[in-house]
Amino acid sequence: MPGQNYSTISEFILFGFSAFPHQMLPALFLLYLLMYLFTLLGNLVIMAAIWTEHRLHTPMYLFLCALSISEILFTVVITPRMLSDMLSTHRSITFIACANQLFFSFTFGYTHSFLLVVMGYDRYVAICRPLHYHALMSLQGCARLVAWSWAGGSLIGMTLTIIIFHLTFCESNVIHHILCHVFSLLKLACGERTTFVTIAVILVCVTPLIGCLVFIILSYIFIVAAILRIPSTEGRHKTFSTCASHLTVVIVHYGFASIIYLKSRGLYSQYTDTLMSTTYTVFTPFLSPIIFSLRNKELKNAIIKSFHRNVCQQSI
Repeated sequence: MPGQNYSTISEFILFGFSAFPHQMLPALFLLYLLMYLFTLLGNLVIMAAIWTEHRLHTPMYLFLCALSISEILFTVVITPRMLSDMLSTHRSITFIACANQLFFSFTFGYTHSFLLVVMGYDRYVAICRPLHYHALMSLQGCARLVAWSWAGGSLIGMTLTIIIFHLTFCESNVIHHILCHVFSLLKLACGERTTFVTIAVILVCVTPLIGCLVFIILSYIFIVAAILRIPSTEGRHKTFSTCASHLTVVIVHYGFASIIYLKSRGLYSQYTDTLMSTTYTVFTPFLSPIIFSLRNKELKNAIIKSFHRNVCQQSI
């Protein structure tokens, strides 16, 4: 079929929630809606606190603000569509809408991963090379790191979208997932190039994530070594506390991703597969603002101060 292309299918059916009993969907809808709204509110509160508190106008919190933006955009791309499908009987998505969702979800998802690397590098420089911190993490340098993170995410998103949507989809249009998921789309493709494209897509998806994780691990090896050289217990605890929230988010981010993508195939029902998918798309973004707010003392104090200033004083 060398002459055919993606025009053979005009829409896809998202089967993710179709296997669930109708009585269960309203409860799930309410749960995911509340988590989605909390994710938006939590990240907006973090951004507002950083913006209004001048003490937080530092590289670490600049990166955290960029991370919150990428997280908001990632959830906006996926969750509203998922929520509408839960209450709908015809869960179809057009070809163009599917391509857009794939592109933006990869763009914001990989941008999020790159920003976690940048935040790890920031902690490495602050702890291991403190005398060079202001030179290495200048305003212009930080802006470049954030820009490169967004550029890298966009490049991966564009590359994968072009590869996937130049395949031939000629057998089925049912995607067994809650969104236009790359590997679910590959299962629908046919033609001589499918095996080669699958290998290429896996390499494009996995290589940056493994590279990010390796870089973060190396950063924390040097960070831990530097912390252990600090003579006082109080000094070690204070220094490590500046990394605790970032390290926790990295563990959650890669932990849930590993559970989803490295799990054995065929051992789970459609219910379990769908619920596990929502852990990465809904639950992980939900946890992120909680972790940063509770485990970062400066940010927590800034949020409380901003709340008292903007809410309590206005009510008096």
